[in-house]
Amino acid sequence: MFNEIAPEQQFDFWLGEWDVTWEGGSGTNLVRRILDDKVIEENFDGRPGENLIGHSLSAYQPARGWLQTWVDNQGSYLEFAGGWEDGKMILRREAVVDGQPCRQRMVWYNLAADEFDWNWERSDDEGATWRVLWIIHYQRRKA
Repeated sequence: MFNEIAPEQQFDFWLGEWDVTWEGGSGTNLVRRILDDKVIEENFDGRPGENLIGHSLSAYQPARGWLQTWVDNQGSYLEFAGGWEDGKMILRREAVVDGQPCRQRMVWYNLAADEFDWNWERSDDEGATWRVLWIIHYQRRKA
């Protein structure tokens, strides 16, 4: 389904107002297109379950794929790149955690009209294996 959509529209499933839940918490996420519909803006609020408020900006560049920058109230600044793979949207980054190099990725999957799942994952072996660190379920907010 998503392979037939123009690459710059493959993130459109994420657009909307969402209630998000994870083990031990819940929050909201508002995702919309801005800047002549060329940029996707995310406004995540993990409260009260998690004291995490963050924003991301994502844009599609034909030569590089999807690029995303994330910032939050904990001082994080993260950059990701990626795109559509094997029925999932996957954005990755190289990182250093506790002095050790690793890879991190976000995976959007189980995509349906009004819900999907998102994982935050880490690999300590150059992407050979991945550990799921956080699973968030998205449910479209009812009007």
